[in-house]
Amino acid sequence: MPYIIETFDKPDHQHLRKATRAAHLEYLERNKHLLHACGAKLADDGADLGGGLYVVALDTREEAQRFIEADPFHAAGLFDRVTLTRWRKAYVDGRCYL
Repeated sequence: MPYIIETFDKPDHQHLRKATRAAHLEYLERNKHLLHACGAKLADDGADLGGGLYVVALDTREEAQRFIEADPFHAAGLFDRVTLTRWRKAYVDGRCYL
């Protein structure tokens, strides 16, 4: 069953997010086969809120933990907090999986 990984950046660490972004995007590209969806959390005006959301096709909490710990953002110490939540894939792109 997939996992939702939600990340919350440390306050005042936008500089670290920007400096590590290219390596983070390369990591996502290498692992795109695991991604149902992912992206940064944004304010209504489009400004970066400092964190992200991943929906990953991984079967265990341990796999999800290893996945986020291997992300360059995590390795750089960007995250203040990370949550892992099991997710039931019901609808994706208008297709029912129930």
